[in-house]
Amino acid sequence: MFVSIREAAGIISGKESIMKRISVFPLNIRQKVILVLLLLSIVMLIIAAISFNSLLRIEQKQHFVVIADDLSNMILEIRRYEKNYLLYGSPEDLEENRKYIQRSLNVLERIYPDVKDLRVKPLLDIISRELLEYERIMILLSTRDAWNKQLDPVRVEEDLRDHGKNVLALSSELVSFERDTILRIIKNLKANLLTALGIFIALNVFLGTIVLFKIIKPLKIIEKTTLRIAEGNFTPIPVTSARDETQRVIQAFNRMVSELEKRQDQLVQAKKLSSLGTLTSGIAHQLNNPLNNISTSCQILIEELIPLLNSLTESDRQFTEKMLGNIEQEVHRAKDIVKGLLEFSREREFCLTPIFLGQVVERSVRLISSQIPPGIQIVHNIPPDLTLKMDSQRMQQVFLNLIENAVHSMKDAMGEIRIGAETSLSGNSVIITVEDTGKGIPEKVRPHIFDPFYTTKEVGAGTGLGLSIVYGIIQKHFGSISVESREGEGSRFTIHLPIENVC
Repeated sequence: MFVSIREAAGIISGKESIMKRISVFPLNIRQKVILVLLLLSIVMLIIAAISFNSLLRIEQKQHFVVIADDLSNMILEIRRYEKNYLLYGSPEDLEENRKYIQRSLNVLERIYPDVKDLRVKPLLDIISRELLEYERIMILLSTRDAWNKQLDPVRVEEDLRDHGKNVLALSSELVSFERDTILRIIKNLKANLLTALGIFIALNVFLGTIVLFKIIKPLKIIEKTTLRIAEGNFTPIPVTSARDETQRVIQAFNRMVSELEKRQDQLVQAKKLSSLGTLTSGIAHQLNNPLNNISTSCQILIEELIPLLNSLTESDRQFTEKMLGNIEQEVHRAKDIVKGLLEFSREREFCLTPIFLGQVVERSVRLISSQIPPGIQIVHNIPPDLTLKMDSQRMQQVFLNLIENAVHSMKDAMGEIRIGAETSLSGNSVIITVEDTGKGIPEKVRPHIFDPFYTTKEVGAGTGLGLSIVYGIIQKHFGSISVESREGEGSRFTIHLPIENVC
């Protein structure tokens, strides 16, 4: 037994109640689309089942109407031969009359088991009884002279005609009833199809709403945001509370925007460093020759003045030695600055080769150990088997600059510097940390610590290029460097280097 399309409509039409239930159990876009498509499939199956059932019924009824028409035609033949017999008394007409009566009874007997409509069966029973009674009267009428001289022929003929009329009227009623049933089935089928069409349209509108507001609209927002990002506006997209793919896409997009903003800042920084490197390279080359001449002249002057210094008074001799020493010291400092500028701007061949990280750290510590005050202790904990592809000379410079920076941040030349390394949880990179217990970096200074020539040290205590060089070297290793610091508690530089690099 198929359910009616109206019952199916009653089940599906409560869209608001369904959505309220869905809101209790939130579904993502994929699940919502699958749910709507499933409902559409169910509706289509119900429509197909009901339509197929209706077509089967129409086919059965049409077949029954044909039989009912044949039965009605047979009854007309029965009446025709009845009329001929009563007029002419021909035995042939009587015989044909009986044949058609028997055929009609056979038709009724044949179709009776297949009739499922309870309203048709009583009608068939009445037709069958009327035909049997008609047959009995016809037999009685044909044999009245033989067995009953008292039989009233007029009364018998009237009864015969009455039963004949009844049978004909009943057969016509049967045909009309079946045709009306077919028309009623067709009418119901039309109504069901229209109802199904309405449900189908409603579900398609609902699906279109999901696609419009959950897919197309967010994509439009993302499209506008990408254009805004291209113009330099990195404002993130407000995250919805839908808890579906749209929310996750927007969150991922916002993370991408944040990373793009960081990369943009790094790109600006790299461009600044590149431009500054080009400028400083020319300046350094121009300064290097005069500094060499000054240094050479100062050394020659010291050598030439040594015999003459003994003839001077003690105070004059000390003053002269001090002035010449200052000249030589400042020349060396200027040459160090020039060397740093050249190192900052020089494009040397850069190649990554596998090397133990611990060896680079130990070599760096040995090189700078003579400049470390006794009150500062360096502790390094590097796994002995940790190997990275890197430029060992440049990475050594990274550690030298970071250690020197940490030493300068120590109060009263007392404290500890800790160098550590470990593999990240993902296994794709190595995390290197350089921590100190110094005075820390003020918050307003942190954004500028990798800028060239930016320094908080006293005049003459540094060039401000150390951390800029560190930043450039780490970038060349496809890594990143960041700093965390609290004033009075020290600083921690964190370097992320990928394990796999291509030379």
